[in-house]
Amino acid sequence: MAIQKKLKQKTRQFIDSKHMLSGITVASFLESTIVPIPLEAVLVPLMQARREKLWLIAFMATLGCVVGALFGYALGYYLFDAVGDWIINTFSTPEQFKNVQQQMQEQGFWFVITLGIVPIPFQIAMLAAGATKYSIWLFLLASAIARSIRYFSLAIIVYYAGNQAERIISKHKTKAMIGLSVLILGTWGVSTLI
Repeated sequence: MAIQKKLKQKTRQFIDSKHMLSGITVASFLESTIVPIPLEAVLVPLMQARREKLWLIAFMATLGCVVGALFGYALGYYLFDAVGDWIINTFSTPEQFKNVQQQMQEQGFWFVITLGIVPIPFQIAMLAAGATKYSIWLFLLASAIARSIRYFSLAIIVYYAGNQAERIISKHKTKAMIGLSVLILGTWGVSTLI
């Protein structure tokens, strides 16, 4: 919680900065690659304060994450033998990674979308996609869809709820994540039947 309070304080200073949009892109890149702290703690107050740039903020956060996903994919693809163990032990366990690898091979696209939305470290999906040589184009498409859902959903909430957005999100976050997960899993299940 102390980290989130510091982030909120820094966000307030950052709101009027001319580097706000590029900073969001960099923060999103870092969040998706090496800093497993939810970007929502920064995005929601920023979106509330800069509503005139609401959609651009969501887009830049998505862009930063997709660039980060490409970086993580490349790590898995080219450097898995050298850095894979460190990444697995930092963000997960070997058993979890084996499970993710198996899921990646069996359900790739839908699996990436699910991991991109729910609050599970996305680094594992990126590394597994690269390590299993999953299609980079499908991986990037799934990453873009998942993170767009996540960040543009925040923008929609801020657009309609205004200054109440932060309270609404913190109150209903768990329910929303469960609902989104059920929706994605349901769509995933229907797509496998077709």
